[in-house]
Amino acid sequence: MNHQGTKVLETRRLLLRPFRADDAEAMYRNWASDAEVTRFLTWPPHDDPGFTRTLAAQWEQSSHDPAFYQWAIVPKDLGEPIGSISVVRIDPSTESMELGYCIGKRWWGRGLMTEAVRAVVGYLFAEVGARRVCARHDVENPASGAVMRRVGMTKEGVLLQSGRNNRGVVDMAVYSILRDEWTPGR
Repeated sequence: MNHQGTKVLETRRLLLRPFRADDAEAMYRNWASDAEVTRFLTWPPHDDPGFTRTLAAQWEQSSHDPAFYQWAIVPKDLGEPIGSISVVRIDPSTESMELGYCIGKRWWGRGLMTEAVRAVVGYLFAEVGARRVCARHDVENPASGAVMRRVGMTKEGVLLQSGRNNRGVVDMAVYSILRDEWTPGR
């Protein structure tokens, strides 16, 4: 793989860009402090805006690392982040990258996450040279699986009691797509 880090990606409605420290207020307000948004995530809702500021600053600092992939999802008509998408795991031996993502509930059901995931998957295949991109979701969160299917991922199966999130130990559905299965513009 040819790691290139969090490059700016643009879609019809979105700008995907590295986080900046000054994104913290929007991040806290739009998703990070919302228990409903974080219900299926591995990190708890932020109860302190100071923690969000520290995290956004760390992400900005890390954005200079070519093996760090963490995008702010910014609708062009809004101009502030409403969610994030990142590579949460890299396996260099298989050239595999695993995605994680979340978006504020005000933007659920609009196809924005599908648009963001599609752009990131395309970038990871075309520019980074990943062989496989995968993602997992709590089986009680079927909306996340729908995003995975819409971008062309195939469900590989369910791993029983294989994940831990804010609900506890949960069953996880695993999806993936291989580079030779990817259709640009899909």
